[in-house]
Amino acid sequence: MLEGRTALVTGAAKGIGRAVALRLASEGADVAINYRGSEEQARSLVAEIEGMGRRSKAYQADVADYAAVDRMVEALVADFGQVDILVNNAGIGSSGIGRPTITESTQEQVDLLMGANLLGPIHLCRRLVPHMRNAERSDIVVISSIAAQNHGPRMGLYSMTKAGIESLAYTLAKEEREHGMRVNVVAPGLVETDMGRNLVRQLPGPDDMRERDKTAPFGFVCQPEDIAAAVSYLVSNEARYVTNQRITVNGGGF
Repeated sequence: MLEGRTALVTGAAKGIGRAVALRLASEGADVAINYRGSEEQARSLVAEIEGMGRRSKAYQADVADYAAVDRMVEALVADFGQVDILVNNAGIGSSGIGRPTITESTQEQVDLLMGANLLGPIHLCRRLVPHMRNAERSDIVVISSIAAQNHGPRMGLYSMTKAGIESLAYTLAKEEREHGMRVNVVAPGLVETDMGRNLVRQLPGPDDMRERDKTAPFGFVCQPEDIAAAVSYLVSNEARYVTNQRITVNGGGF
């Protein structure tokens, strides 16, 4: 259980981030919600977490906006005191830029994905990790993707950003272990979220997720709650000796 601990989940208004926030709150953590544009969903999530008897507050910040992240971290620490869990979840998928090839991609597309998926999380870690060292135990979980290993066509920009954030996690795990910090990676395959639905509309095969169930491992497309369960395990005492690891949540298939 996570009583007495406080988590920041980025990109938490919907999808995987929302499921993670709810799961951590259900385990007893107070949860700070970061969102970029989905204010209504973020406020609704805060209310739901408070209904569980946990503290929660929403913070608007594009993770790629360094000044906004600085303001968020200052407010977060002032509001909650010690923060000891960071879930780096916010990001933009390959479908969000139309899945260009490397040579077809524009500098704007490169900058967009790099900012949201890699450079923003690096800056957030620079700001928050020194504070997290004050905790007896702290955890960072990076939400990556099987794209970091698959390197599929028309996924190049996204794959590079996810490979980069995994490298960030593995390096932090070694650098921060002396401070009691565990750093791990959760890498989903296809998940039934808005991002996942946008992706399948751009891929061969049916657009309907229930049709995708028929060929998915175990007969169903991965749900956000499946990713949240992996995150919950990694930040729990059950995983007290687990760091610098990658859990792939894709049913064993690519």
